[in-house]
Amino acid sequence: MSTREEIERLTLLQGTLDLLILRTLALGPQHGQGIARAIQDSSGEELLVEHGALYPALQRLEAREWISAEWGVSGNNRKARFYTLTKTGRKQLAVETSRWRRLAGAIGRVLGPEGAS
Repeated sequence: MSTREEIERLTLLQGTLDLLILRTLALGPQHGQGIARAIQDSSGEELLVEHGALYPALQRLEAREWISAEWGVSGNNRKARFYTLTKTGRKQLAVETSRWRRLAGAIGRVLGPEGAS
């Protein structure tokens, strides 16, 4: 990927990364690199989660007890922490999803129809 394409990737709004991690873990347990890759893949390569943002977010979510973690072995035979969505995290995912959709809808109304200037 060229530097220009990297610059043009969408920057995650603060708090959005937590939502994306919770959503990814709703699909099943995953290690950190797998979470980052799943977000990148499901966004059509538009979102790139930097390690410097991912691991603090995982620690924050674990401290809030929205996710839990345990050590395991990854697909490439390396020791890794695998994260799982907790019951509390599943409830929070619903709250955060609703909040994000309201925000996106409000921004969409302010911007108006696509193509309008």
